[in-house]
Amino acid sequence: MIGIIGAGAFGTALAVALGREGREVRLWARDTAHIADMARTGANEARLPGVILPKTVSVTAEIADLAGADAVLLSLPMRALRDFLRANPGLNGLPLVACCKGIDLATLQGPTALIAAACPESPFAILTGPSFAADIARGLPTALTLACAEGEALQHLLSTRSLRLYRTTDVIGAELGGALKNVIAIAAGIVMGAGLGDSARAALMTRGYAEMTRLALALGGRAETLAGLSGFGDLVLTCTSAQSRNFRFGQALGAGQVFDPTVTVEGAATAKAVTNMAEKLQIDMPITGMIAALIQNQITLPQAITALLTRPLKQE
Repeated sequence: MIGIIGAGAFGTALAVALGREGREVRLWARDTAHIADMARTGANEARLPGVILPKTVSVTAEIADLAGADAVLLSLPMRALRDFLRANPGLNGLPLVACCKGIDLATLQGPTALIAAACPESPFAILTGPSFAADIARGLPTALTLACAEGEALQHLLSTRSLRLYRTTDVIGAELGGALKNVIAIAAGIVMGAGLGDSARAALMTRGYAEMTRLALALGGRAETLAGLSGFGDLVLTCTSAQSRNFRFGQALGAGQVFDPTVTVEGAATAKAVTNMAEKLQIDMPITGMIAALIQNQITLPQAITALLTRPLKQE
């Protein structure tokens, strides 16, 4: 049995993909009314419209129902993960797979470090890479990175005919790729929202990728991981598609529009956390710093653009 915590779009999509293969899945949600609606309709219309839950997927509000799971996927917003793990010690000992992208603002840690601290007896992994929930749920071909110390059995458990998992032991690189690309996606959205054009977006993505790699290497990640699905692959997807919440958030900023405050934008908190990390490590991350300053209203958009365009010329 596979447990999934979080009945948002991504958690539901994973449940659908795995359930479609005949695997028993228990999908946990906090809201009992939401659970009752899913149980009654056999769908999650509120988060993933038009997608039917396979018969092998059941919904629950009880963490105890996940006892004995072969793996529990944590499909929660990064900002909620630390408190959730602390509040549910019964998860300790179960194999836990983080399915969120970001850096905790209070601890400056990634999701696997939070898991290790709260559930020291649990084997942990992170599932990350270029993917949209709607694509996974529809059975469209998707490839992700599964990062963990030893994960061949987990790789086979979570792979399907349309969802292909590639394994790596570089947990740090995979985590940082997934977290940092959200910041650069906000910047790419700003570029497009401000009408600066595709050439500017391409330049922004390239320089943003350089920033991602600098920080990842400084923290022990590997360059080849950043060049893979969890880094470069995810960067391309989220910087070029309006399906990305981070890109849409940036577009709204660039166009001077108000963005829906109920939509989770992981890159906003990540930009603040990474800026703090970069300052402590003395790593140059100008794009990330500008995004953090913009979000905190410390600088205007014209000032940010001018500051980036007037940086000293140097060798690539």
